[in-house]
Amino acid sequence: MALEIFQVDAFTDQPFTGNPAAVCILNEVRDASWMQKVAREMNLPETAFLSRQEDGFDLRWFTPSVEVDLCGHATLASAHILWETGQLDRQAKARFHTRSGLLTAEFNQGEVELDFPATPDEEVNAPDGLYKSLGVVPVHVGKSVYDYLVEVDSEKTVRDLRPDLGLLKKLDARGTIVTARANGPDIDFVSRFFAPGAGIDEDPVTGSAHCCLGPYWGNRLGKKEFVAFQASERGGTLRVRLSGDRVILGGRAVTVLRGLLVDA
Repeated sequence: MALEIFQVDAFTDQPFTGNPAAVCILNEVRDASWMQKVAREMNLPETAFLSRQEDGFDLRWFTPSVEVDLCGHATLASAHILWETGQLDRQAKARFHTRSGLLTAEFNQGEVELDFPATPDEEVNAPDGLYKSLGVVPVHVGKSVYDYLVEVDSEKTVRDLRPDLGLLKKLDARGTIVTARANGPDIDFVSRFFAPGAGIDEDPVTGSAHCCLGPYWGNRLGKKEFVAFQASERGGTLRVRLSGDRVILGGRAVTVLRGLLVDA
């Protein structure tokens, strides 16, 4: 039986910007090897697979190379598709059972708001190869449960960064977040995210990275609410709000493709 599959640009209100994700709604349990093959075929930063449960949906995320524990933009894309296709009323909260526990999403004034666990960093000594791979001397180096977090001296440094991805791939982390305070009054901080070890050289907009960035900039700026911009080539804007040990991530999404997996 053919399965519907969608491509959604997340953390943007304009097609062909933000972070693309595929969303596939399953009608039966499928094994991980099949899902990995579909993700490789879609060749997007993430492909999300949803299957209905009594009290929500089981949700799994795959890059073209590996299954991951937490993904923001593909969760946002999944909630967007559930509401857009009428499988979930826009007034209803989306509940996702994942490898990172229960995650929820709500539709609020045109935006999707994700309730995610905070993943604050702890300051560490820079691992071998980090300075060389980035070509900069950091202001701060920390590590969360998933990633290295590197603050640099300016937004320009973040935007101009041309890292050695081969060296970054050797680091013992899912990826590397590089961030700086923003120049303009409307954005609080900027970032970029590199995860060559997970099959993504540079992720366009990374919701899960902001589970680390939110607490970090909360301590640095003494604030609980931020507007963040991920300065990849596609770019994307996120609203970030700290709520205890949770981070609320807000953003928009646009469906750009609907299709069928004909050999499903």
